[in-house]
Amino acid sequence: MAANVELKGKVCVTGASGFLASWLIKRLLLSGYQVIGTVRDPENGKKVEHLWRLEGAKERLKLVKGDLMEESSFDEAIMGCEGVFHTASPVLGRPSTNPKEEILKPAIDGTLNVLRSCKKNPALKRVVLTSSSSTVRARSDLDPNGNIVLDESSWSCEILCERLKIWYVLSKTEAEKAAWKFCNENHIDLVAVLPSFVVGPSLPPELCSTAADVLGLLKGETEKFEWHGRMGYVHIDDVAACHILVYEHKDASGRYLCSSSVVDNHELASILSLRYPALPIPKRFKKLDDRPSYDLDTSKLKGLGFNAFKSIPEMFDDCIKCLVDQGHLSVNLPFCS
Repeated sequence: MAANVELKGKVCVTGASGFLASWLIKRLLLSGYQVIGTVRDPENGKKVEHLWRLEGAKERLKLVKGDLMEESSFDEAIMGCEGVFHTASPVLGRPSTNPKEEILKPAIDGTLNVLRSCKKNPALKRVVLTSSSSTVRARSDLDPNGNIVLDESSWSCEILCERLKIWYVLSKTEAEKAAWKFCNENHIDLVAVLPSFVVGPSLPPELCSTAADVLGLLKGETEKFEWHGRMGYVHIDDVAACHILVYEHKDASGRYLCSSSVVDNHELASILSLRYPALPIPKRFKKLDDRPSYDLDTSKLKGLGFNAFKSIPEMFDDCIKCLVDQGHLSVNLPFCS
């Protein structure tokens, strides 16, 4: 354990082997917490070995089985924990004949299964839910020729999500709404973190869909980014830090947008192509004139004392160095030495 770390309470992190959850566990262990992580198979060494390499893991990390689609499967992990971080969420990484059903049901039912286990735990003080900035920005009333600043009072339009078949956005929106309803009815202290597109170093060697999309972009595969239009970006370490901040801060309540910079796809292309000329990133993406312009208001999070988000160059520097170190990307860059 790092020197001068004060030991803290016991918390649970769902989906422990995932991109964000792994980084959150790293920060929780460094902060002195005892962490119970849920995974589908604790014995799958390939999926969890990166967690056991974290500082403090041997002393204060325990991995237990948890399945989003099994009611009561989180009882063991959550019982006795003062806090629960629910980060687990389904993402389709393959073609599907019924993507709506495959992503919505696990997202909503899985969230409720976790919260039902939380309800049984008398030691529980707070639940932190990982939602998404996508739950505020898919709105039919945004003007493509104007610019609106979105805050936590905004909700994505479910009818629009259905029409555009953006099932991930719909799943995050409906899962968060279901969580608020359940927690309000059962007097559970819930706080939600709404990150934008997360970029940064991946602790798991197997890349999640988000990290794989970034890798594809760096290799010149731009089609997945062209439909973004305008998007917020945030460093994974900032997201993890914000989760812990809203858990620890006694005055935290409600929803918190967590985002650094919001840029159009052609602005992102310009930044990245100039900074990484050795990579086959185009200087411009296609500009989508029909996509609404918006910014994300993160003043509520800053009001809790979060001082500054890392910049787009910082988050991509850290991401690229990690991809090179893990063997996913082969390029000579000054900061990759």
